[in-house]
Amino acid sequence: MKWLPLASIALKQITRYRVRSALTIAGVATGMFLYTAVQTMQHSLSVVTESGADDKTLIVYRENRFCPTTSRLPEHYLSEINRIQGVSEAIPIQVAVNNCGASLDVITFRGVPPESLIQYNPEISVIAGSIEQWKDRSDGALVGENFARRRGLTPGDTFEAVGVRVYVAGIVHSPLAQDNNVAYVHLPFLQQASRVGLGTVTQFNVRVDDPNMLQRVASDIDKIFASDSAPTHTRPEKAFFAQTARDLIEMIGFTRWLGLGAVLAVLGLVANALLLAARGRIKEGAILQTVGFPRLAVGLIMIWEGAILGLLGGVAGCVSFSTSRASRWATKASP
Repeated sequence: MKWLPLASIALKQITRYRVRSALTIAGVATGMFLYTAVQTMQHSLSVVTESGADDKTLIVYRENRFCPTTSRLPEHYLSEINRIQGVSEAIPIQVAVNNCGASLDVITFRGVPPESLIQYNPEISVIAGSIEQWKDRSDGALVGENFARRRGLTPGDTFEAVGVRVYVAGIVHSPLAQDNNVAYVHLPFLQQASRVGLGTVTQFNVRVDDPNMLQRVASDIDKIFASDSAPTHTRPEKAFFAQTARDLIEMIGFTRWLGLGAVLAVLGLVANALLLAARGRIKEGAILQTVGFPRLAVGLIMIWEGAILGLLGGVAGCVSFSTSRASRWATKASP
């Protein structure tokens, strides 16, 4: 028994019942689109929150604090941190955010010393505007490309959020997702605008020489400030993100059930298509057996039909998801 001729017969049956076939393919494509989106979210979450062998960054935060508005550390901690063996560089950061919970439109300002930003994070590149103008203006902001796209911002614009009004001096791109979703401003400006006072910061980002030294350096930092007025809790960067975004992580974790439902829906649609084909072609099956087709061949034709419908729907769903992602990236890349 040859399989390919049976596949060609199944393909003819699909084109013969165009409306039913198109509806089945559309349903399978929708299910695969949802399943692909869920898997992409799960993968992106693991990349952001699961530490790897090459991670070298620590976040020094106020102990027992989870929201930037409640974490306050003296800026002079920086000199003590830089003296710890294994620390290659550190930068103080003041954070102002409009929402500490899970939100679809979180607005985040990061105040950093203007002379230290590019030195600490050389991956940042300016795709519009000028970094020199940012350094020259105390109220200047370097806005991440995703942030700028959501808010419709271009260099030269001004906008206000979290009680802070800034001038957009440039749009920046970074391979790190966090840099593309924040606005970098001058540290003294944000300290005064957010009314925390000069000399106070939200956190310190610390980079170590060797990833194997993360835990030791974190322990050394916390020991130094354990008896101070502002004790610290130091964690690897991705562990810190996992803790602060725990609500969002739980919400994304629930999407596993959506992915499972999408798979079951796809199987149900294909099975329903096969059942309708079997019930509607009793006479055709009898004719095929009369002209010499065995029962197994008639059954294989229907199985081929279900496989082709599922394959076409799956490819359509995956391609539509990839196309939508590519269009979003093209929009981000445009000035």
